[in-house]
Amino acid sequence: MRKLLLSVFFSLSSLSFPIIAHADTVNFTTEEYPPFNYRDGKTPVGATVEQVEKIMSDIGVDYSIDVMPWARAYSQAQTTPMTCVFATAHNDARDKLFKWVQPLLIDRNILIKHTGSSVTATTLDDARHYVVGTWREDYTETTLRQANFTRIDIASDFRATLKKLMSDRIDLMPISEIYFDKLKKDGNAVEEVAVLSAQPMGIACQKDFPDDLLKKMQTELDSLIANGTQRQIFLKYGLHLGN
Repeated sequence: MRKLLLSVFFSLSSLSFPIIAHADTVNFTTEEYPPFNYRDGKTPVGATVEQVEKIMSDIGVDYSIDVMPWARAYSQAQTTPMTCVFATAHNDARDKLFKWVQPLLIDRNILIKHTGSSVTATTLDDARHYVVGTWREDYTETTLRQANFTRIDIASDFRATLKKLMSDRIDLMPISEIYFDKLKKDGNAVEEVAVLSAQPMGIACQKDFPDDLLKKMQTELDSLIANGTQRQIFLKYGLHLGN
């Protein structure tokens, strides 16, 4: 009888292990790119962070959000199960690499210069003669190379690139048009040069991410957009979505 009970116990225990191993805990990675996603102390905050938090809270699924350099955030979402990275530009090169929940925003990316610098460019053709800064593994590096930019400076992250621009260590940098508007509103000495690209920004999940969970996340994001919550979140951070 004791052997029978032990046999039943281990059989039931083994049945429970897959349930634990496949628990729906989603690990999100992101970068320091205020006011979209960044840290306030140790707490992730920002306009896209709040959307992710509301999506996961409303569907009742456990999650974590880690802020790290973009190259590592992007790599983890490609290789680690149950991991998603945001806010990720959805372009042709990335389309098949992930499963997508979008849009956290639809944005144009523009080239900007530091006001008072020696840069005289007003078009993309002009801009190709200057040093353009971006950061490691960001989609804008590919976009710049596809647009035949050759003088590209690669920094560790967004903040480092912006610091280089403001100290005239680089001539130009690509930036979200929405964030550029906030920089101007906050009194920063920057000017638009030309539009580089336009694309949806979304949540990019590892290719084995469960389809049923992905669908729940997309449905909730659609709801945030339809009921105006997404727009209100952006307004909270001083950002204005286009019509």
